[in-house]
Amino acid sequence: MSTSPTGTPVPAAGPSAPAQVDPRGLRFGAAVTSVVLAAALLTVSPAREVALVLVGVQTVVFAIGAFLGVRHSPYGRVFARFVRPRLGAPDELEDARPPQFAQAVGLGFAVVALVALAAGAPVVALVALAFALVAALLNAVVGFCLGCEIYLLARRASTRPA
Repeated sequence: MSTSPTGTPVPAAGPSAPAQVDPRGLRFGAAVTSVVLAAALLTVSPAREVALVLVGVQTVVFAIGAFLGVRHSPYGRVFARFVRPRLGAPDELEDARPPQFAQAVGLGFAVVALVALAAGAPVVALVALAFALVAALLNAVVGFCLGCEIYLLARRASTRPA
């Protein structure tokens, strides 16, 4: 068994095998995301500039997770460097593709919120942030990844015979 750049054990597999991630790292990332999104929600009206910065940072984090993979996102790196060594190896690993898709969904909501804030449409920003926050909280608190489930449903639908 080899180790990924983030310290996660990766079973030896062929080149077509999907990357594997520690599910605890996904929940950690969702918890940090929840804090950032909650802070952004709370600052939309009283300090729009602060909300813009927070949403901008979260948008970049989502983009890195969506395009490079969750192991490369800043929250994934913090988990791998500081948290995971204190926890030990996970009981099992998960396919990285569903969480990467979930990051892309989060990116979509963050972009909508960012554009809405920049355009002076705080209600649209609040709605987009609220949807993203609910999804992040579901993952952080109970381990239910809404974006991952959407990914799996889409995969099942695309592989069904016509």
